[in-house]
Amino acid sequence: MKKNKFEIDMCNGSIMDKLISFSLPLMLTSILQLMFNAVDIIVVGRFSGSQALAAVGSTTALINIFTNLFIGISLGANVLAARYYAAGRDKEMSEAVHTAIALALVSGIIMAFVGVGASRFALELMATPADVIDQSVVYMRIYFMGMPFFMLYNYGAAVLRAVGDTKRPLFFLLAAGMTNVVLDLLLVIVIPLGVAGVAIGTVASQMISCILVLWCLHRTEGSYQLRFSKLRIRGIYLKRIFQVGIPAGIQSTVINFSNALLQSSVNSFGSTAMAGYTAANNVLGFLYSSINAVTQACMSFTSQNYSVGKTKRMDRVFVDCIILSVGVSAVLGVGAYVFGSQVLGIYTSDPEVIQCGLEILSITTVPYFLCGIMDLIPGALRGMGHSGVPMILSIIGTVGTRILWIYAFFPQHRSLYFLFISYPGSWIATIVMQAVCFYFVRKQCMRQIHQEVLSGRK
Repeated sequence: MKKNKFEIDMCNGSIMDKLISFSLPLMLTSILQLMFNAVDIIVVGRFSGSQALAAVGSTTALINIFTNLFIGISLGANVLAARYYAAGRDKEMSEAVHTAIALALVSGIIMAFVGVGASRFALELMATPADVIDQSVVYMRIYFMGMPFFMLYNYGAAVLRAVGDTKRPLFFLLAAGMTNVVLDLLLVIVIPLGVAGVAIGTVASQMISCILVLWCLHRTEGSYQLRFSKLRIRGIYLKRIFQVGIPAGIQSTVINFSNALLQSSVNSFGSTAMAGYTAANNVLGFLYSSINAVTQACMSFTSQNYSVGKTKRMDRVFVDCIILSVGVSAVLGVGAYVFGSQVLGIYTSDPEVIQCGLEILSITTVPYFLCGIMDLIPGALRGMGHSGVPMILSIIGTVGTRILWIYAFFPQHRSLYFLFISYPGSWIATIVMQAVCFYFVRKQCMRQIHQEVLSGRK
């Protein structure tokens, strides 16, 4: 199988250096994508005030609820494409790619209509304060108008990740991110549009990244070349994408629902606490992007090696990913804890807002390596084609623990610090359940691969 200079051979050679080569551009890509929102937050916090900052921040959990189901489904496209590519099944690879891109377009259009229409109702359900809700609605509606671009970029990037190409999506988002920064400054400082200005800048940057990734796939030679005339949703590939992607999407959506409940609890402290949570949550978002890059690597490497029956290499991939994830999250988590005041000071100069943010970071950053392990195990399981049980266990461990904490314990000890103890508590509970699941699923998969080798199908 001929590979271009951007692709990584996941099935042969040393593992750790290839994991790093795969993860580092993806990590930078995810961080750059987060910077779209970070720039929004910094610009409105500095030039439009704390209320505008709270307005942008109050939409984050809701936006994630609406979008993460479809973004989770892109993981199914990634796993399916990785399997077909490693096995050299060019026809199936091409049809799966065109199904995935068509699905992205349809889901993006649906999300645009739903998001624009339901924004105010959803924000009212979350008890968004009256002094910020109008600005929140404006930001959220404009943001959702860009959903088709957002979805097409993410699904296109998922196809590139499946073949080991994480560098070109980084270049595309770099161009989009620079556009976002320029437009945010122009539309907030020069033309004082407030939250509408930063939303317009974000949508414009998403359009640029979308155009670039589609252009890349169109110009590519080989089985994953995009031909717009071939765009159609084929039922057999849609079903296989959904088998992995829907459980992943539901898991992410439900977890973000618990975050929305947590956002409602933060809202009860007022706009200052909301602004502090917005800044702290953005910092945590950067940490998560770093560990999730390793999870994406684990899923792609596992999927390709599973398709060609390399069981020992699958095990080594998993171990190396744990080492990499724990190392990255420990360093970044401790750094965020030690330099918390300085980092939060980038977002706002209000000392009360910074203090609220520090209260949240003090309990969530140092143990963040637990979140890395919790995220990694389902990634390996999805790479082996098992997504349903990890979804159920993640919902029970993460969402169940947080809901129990919010409704049973938080009312007796009302503080931001106590509220966010639910984070490390839910990580530990989920890891225990996922580890048991991984043991039995891995055993089943190894037995299946061994039988296929004996029967001559591998």
